[in-house]
Amino acid sequence: MAERTDILRAGQYFLGVQGLAMLRSMTTPSAAAPRCEEARQIASAFDEFPNSLEIPLVEHGTEDGYTASRSYSVVSAPADELVELFVERIDDGEVSTFLADVVEPGDDLEVRGPIGRWFVWSGLTPAVAVGGGSGVAPLVGMLRHARDLGHPARLRLAVSATTRARLPYAGELEAAGATIALTREPGSEYSGRLDAGVVAALVDPGATVYLCGSARFTVGLETLLLDAG
Repeated sequence: MAERTDILRAGQYFLGVQGLAMLRSMTTPSAAAPRCEEARQIASAFDEFPNSLEIPLVEHGTEDGYTASRSYSVVSAPADELVELFVERIDDGEVSTFLADVVEPGDDLEVRGPIGRWFVWSGLTPAVAVGGGSGVAPLVGMLRHARDLGHPARLRLAVSATTRARLPYAGELEAAGATIALTREPGSEYSGRLDAGVVAALVDPGATVYLCGSARFTVGLETLLLDAG
Protein backbone atom coordinates (compact mmCIF):
# COMPACT_ATOMS: atom_id res chain seq x y z
CA MET A 1 0.00 0.00 0.00
CA ALA A 2 2.93 2.35 0.67
CA GLU A 3 4.03 2.04 -2.94
CA ARG A 4 0.51 2.85 -4.16
CA THR A 5 0.36 5.95 -1.94
CA ASP A 6 3.68 7.16 -3.33
CA ILE A 7 2.38 6.81 -6.87
CA LEU A 8 -0.72 8.79 -5.97
CA ARG A 9 1.22 11.59 -4.36
CA ALA A 10 3.42 11.79 -7.45
CA GLY A 11 0.27 12.58 -9.40
CA GLN A 12 0.07 9.42 -11.51
CA TYR A 13 -2.15 6.42 -10.82
CA PHE A 14 -4.59 3.97 -12.37
CA LEU A 15 -8.37 3.80 -12.21
CA GLY A 16 -10.26 0.57 -12.78
CA VAL A 17 -13.39 1.21 -14.83
CA GLN A 18 -16.44 -0.23 -13.09
CA GLY A 19 -19.19 1.02 -15.35
CA LEU A 20 -20.06 3.31 -18.25
CA ALA A 21 -23.25 5.37 -18.20
CA MET A 22 -24.25 6.93 -21.51
CA LEU A 23 -26.12 10.22 -21.28
CA ARG A 24 -28.78 9.47 -23.87
CA SER A 25 -30.26 12.96 -23.70
CA MET A 26 -27.19 14.34 -25.46
CA THR A 27 -27.20 14.78 -29.23
CA THR A 28 -24.06 14.79 -31.37
CA PRO A 29 -21.46 15.03 -29.99
CA SER A 30 -22.58 12.37 -27.56
CA ALA A 31 -21.26 11.95 -24.06
CA ALA A 32 -20.26 9.18 -21.75
CA ALA A 33 -19.75 9.21 -18.01
CA PRO A 34 -17.13 6.61 -17.02
CA ARG A 35 -17.37 5.64 -13.38
CA CYS A 36 -14.13 4.39 -11.89
CA GLU A 37 -13.09 2.45 -8.82
CA GLU A 38 -10.66 3.44 -6.07
CA ALA A 39 -12.01 6.89 -5.27
CA ARG A 40 -10.84 6.48 -1.67
CA GLN A 41 -7.22 5.95 -2.68
CA ILE A 42 -7.36 8.99 -4.94
CA ALA A 43 -8.76 11.09 -2.11
CA SER A 44 -5.76 10.18 0.03
CA ALA A 45 -3.49 11.95 -2.44
CA PHE A 46 -4.88 15.38 -1.66
CA ASP A 47 -5.63 17.43 1.46
CA GLU A 48 -9.17 17.78 0.14
CA PHE A 49 -10.80 15.74 -2.59
CA PRO A 50 -10.86 17.88 -5.76
CA ASN A 51 -14.53 17.44 -6.61
CA SER A 52 -14.04 19.78 -9.55
CA LEU A 53 -10.85 19.33 -11.53
CA GLU A 54 -9.54 18.23 -14.86
CA ILE A 55 -7.72 14.94 -15.24
CA PRO A 56 -5.82 13.91 -18.38
CA LEU A 57 -6.74 10.38 -19.38
CA VAL A 58 -4.00 8.76 -21.41
CA GLU A 59 -5.08 6.61 -24.33
CA HIS A 60 -3.36 3.28 -24.89
CA GLY A 61 -0.05 3.80 -26.64
CA THR A 62 1.00 2.53 -30.05
CA GLU A 63 4.02 0.40 -30.83
CA ASP A 64 6.10 3.48 -31.61
CA GLY A 65 5.38 4.90 -28.14
CA TYR A 66 2.76 7.48 -29.19
CA THR A 67 0.14 8.39 -26.60
CA ALA A 68 -2.57 11.03 -26.43
CA SER A 69 -4.04 12.69 -23.35
CA ARG A 70 -6.98 14.98 -22.70
CA SER A 71 -8.44 16.68 -19.62
CA TYR A 72 -11.86 15.73 -18.26
CA SER A 73 -13.91 16.97 -15.35
CA VAL A 74 -14.89 15.05 -12.23
CA VAL A 75 -18.66 15.02 -11.72
CA SER A 76 -18.86 12.86 -8.62
CA ALA A 77 -18.99 14.32 -5.11
CA PRO A 78 -16.31 13.52 -2.50
CA ALA A 79 -18.70 11.19 -0.67
CA ASP A 80 -19.25 9.08 -3.78
CA GLU A 81 -17.50 5.73 -3.65
CA LEU A 82 -16.71 6.02 -7.36
CA VAL A 83 -15.09 8.69 -9.49
CA GLU A 84 -17.37 9.84 -12.31
CA LEU A 85 -15.86 11.64 -15.28
CA PHE A 86 -17.78 13.52 -17.97
CA VAL A 87 -16.51 12.79 -21.48
CA GLU A 88 -17.95 14.67 -24.44
CA ARG A 89 -17.52 12.48 -27.51
CA ILE A 90 -16.01 14.33 -30.47
CA ASP A 91 -16.34 12.40 -33.75
CA ASP A 92 -12.70 12.93 -34.76
CA GLY A 93 -11.34 12.98 -31.22
CA GLU A 94 -8.51 10.60 -30.39
CA VAL A 95 -9.22 10.13 -26.70
CA SER A 96 -12.94 10.87 -26.37
CA THR A 97 -13.87 8.23 -28.96
CA PHE A 98 -11.61 5.75 -27.19
CA LEU A 99 -13.29 6.43 -23.85
CA ALA A 100 -16.83 6.49 -25.27
CA ASP A 101 -16.59 3.60 -27.74
CA VAL A 102 -13.73 1.32 -26.70
CA VAL A 103 -13.32 1.33 -22.90
CA GLU A 104 -15.20 -1.43 -21.09
CA PRO A 105 -15.77 -2.27 -17.41
CA GLY A 106 -12.64 -3.96 -16.07
CA ASP A 107 -10.24 -1.84 -18.14
CA ASP A 108 -7.60 0.32 -16.44
CA LEU A 109 -7.12 3.99 -17.27
CA GLU A 110 -3.83 5.72 -16.62
CA VAL A 111 -4.50 9.05 -14.92
CA ARG A 112 -2.41 12.09 -14.03
CA GLY A 113 -3.45 15.14 -12.10
CA PRO A 114 -4.75 17.38 -10.86
CA ILE A 115 -3.15 19.84 -13.25
CA GLY A 116 -3.97 23.25 -14.65
CA ARG A 117 -6.54 25.56 -13.11
CA TRP A 118 -8.32 23.04 -10.91
CA PHE A 119 -10.15 24.03 -7.76
CA VAL A 120 -11.74 22.62 -4.62
CA TRP A 121 -14.95 23.80 -2.99
CA SER A 122 -15.33 22.56 0.57
CA GLY A 123 -19.08 23.14 0.63
CA LEU A 124 -18.76 25.00 3.93
CA THR A 125 -19.04 28.52 2.47
CA PRO A 126 -21.48 30.10 -0.02
CA ALA A 127 -20.64 29.75 -3.70
CA VAL A 128 -21.97 30.93 -7.04
CA ALA A 129 -21.19 28.57 -9.93
CA VAL A 130 -21.67 29.51 -13.58
CA GLY A 131 -21.00 27.11 -16.43
CA GLY A 132 -21.44 26.85 -20.17
CA GLY A 133 -21.62 23.76 -22.38
CA SER A 134 -19.41 20.93 -21.13
CA GLY A 135 -18.16 23.37 -18.46
CA VAL A 136 -21.35 22.51 -16.61
CA ALA A 137 -19.96 19.10 -15.62
CA PRO A 138 -17.73 20.06 -12.65
CA LEU A 139 -20.53 22.24 -11.28
CA VAL A 140 -22.73 19.17 -11.06
CA GLY A 141 -20.09 17.70 -8.76
CA MET A 142 -20.40 20.80 -6.58
CA LEU A 143 -24.19 20.43 -6.58
CA ARG A 144 -23.95 16.81 -5.45
CA HIS A 145 -21.46 17.76 -2.74
CA ALA A 146 -23.75 20.49 -1.37
CA ARG A 147 -26.65 18.06 -1.40
CA ASP A 148 -24.63 15.40 0.43
CA LEU A 149 -23.76 17.94 3.12
CA GLY A 150 -27.42 18.83 3.54
CA HIS A 151 -26.84 22.44 2.47
CA PRO A 152 -27.88 22.77 -1.19
CA ALA A 153 -28.82 26.44 -0.61
CA ARG A 154 -25.12 27.30 -0.19
CA LEU A 155 -24.67 26.90 -3.94
CA ARG A 156 -26.28 29.13 -6.55
CA LEU A 157 -26.10 27.63 -10.02
CA ALA A 158 -26.48 29.16 -13.49
CA VAL A 159 -25.78 27.18 -16.65
CA SER A 160 -25.98 27.79 -20.39
CA ALA A 161 -26.17 25.56 -23.46
CA THR A 162 -27.45 25.83 -27.01
CA THR A 163 -30.35 23.42 -26.42
CA ARG A 164 -31.62 21.27 -23.55
CA ALA A 165 -30.43 18.17 -25.40
CA ARG A 166 -26.90 19.59 -25.35
CA LEU A 167 -27.00 20.45 -21.64
CA PRO A 168 -25.17 17.79 -19.60
CA TYR A 169 -27.16 16.50 -16.61
CA ALA A 170 -30.13 18.68 -17.59
CA GLY A 171 -32.64 16.81 -15.44
CA GLU A 172 -30.44 16.97 -12.35
CA LEU A 173 -29.89 20.70 -12.82
CA GLU A 174 -33.60 21.34 -13.33
CA ALA A 175 -34.47 19.40 -10.18
CA ALA A 176 -31.97 21.51 -8.24
CA GLY A 177 -33.57 24.75 -9.40
CA ALA A 178 -30.56 25.95 -11.36
CA THR A 179 -30.92 29.02 -13.56
CA ILE A 180 -30.82 27.64 -17.12
CA ALA A 181 -30.32 29.60 -20.34
CA LEU A 182 -30.76 27.91 -23.72
CA THR A 183 -29.45 30.13 -26.51
CA ARG A 184 -30.81 28.23 -29.53
CA GLU A 185 -34.11 26.82 -28.36
CA PRO A 186 -36.80 29.44 -28.98
CA GLY A 187 -40.10 28.76 -27.30
CA SER A 188 -38.48 26.88 -24.43
CA GLU A 189 -39.15 28.06 -20.89
CA TYR A 190 -35.36 28.38 -20.61
CA SER A 191 -34.84 30.27 -23.86
CA GLY A 192 -32.44 33.17 -23.40
CA ARG A 193 -28.92 34.06 -22.32
CA LEU A 194 -27.03 34.62 -19.09
CA ASP A 195 -27.19 38.39 -19.43
CA ALA A 196 -26.41 41.19 -16.98
CA GLY A 197 -29.81 40.97 -15.29
CA VAL A 198 -29.56 37.22 -14.68
CA VAL A 199 -26.00 37.49 -13.39
CA ALA A 200 -26.84 40.40 -11.06
CA ALA A 201 -29.58 38.31 -9.46
CA LEU A 202 -27.08 35.53 -8.74
CA VAL A 203 -24.29 37.51 -7.17
CA ASP A 204 -23.83 37.19 -3.43
CA PRO A 205 -21.17 39.49 -1.92
CA GLY A 206 -20.23 36.80 0.59
CA ALA A 207 -19.88 34.00 -1.96
CA THR A 208 -16.94 32.70 -3.98
CA VAL A 209 -17.65 32.58 -7.71
CA TYR A 210 -16.62 29.60 -9.87
CA LEU A 211 -16.75 30.01 -13.65
CA CYS A 212 -16.32 27.09 -16.07
CA GLY A 213 -16.59 26.89 -19.84
CA SER A 214 -14.90 27.86 -23.07
CA ALA A 215 -12.58 30.87 -23.22
CA ARG A 216 -15.19 32.88 -25.08
CA PHE A 217 -17.88 32.04 -22.53
CA THR A 218 -15.76 32.71 -19.46
CA VAL A 219 -14.38 36.03 -20.71
CA GLY A 220 -17.88 37.33 -21.37
CA LEU A 221 -19.31 36.09 -18.07
CA GLU A 222 -16.31 37.34 -16.09
CA THR A 223 -17.05 40.87 -17.30
CA LEU A 224 -20.70 40.57 -16.30
CA LEU A 225 -19.80 39.17 -12.88
CA LEU A 226 -17.30 41.94 -12.20
CA ASP A 227 -19.83 44.56 -13.24
CA ALA A 228 -22.37 43.00 -10.89
CA GLY A 229 -19.95 43.30 -7.99
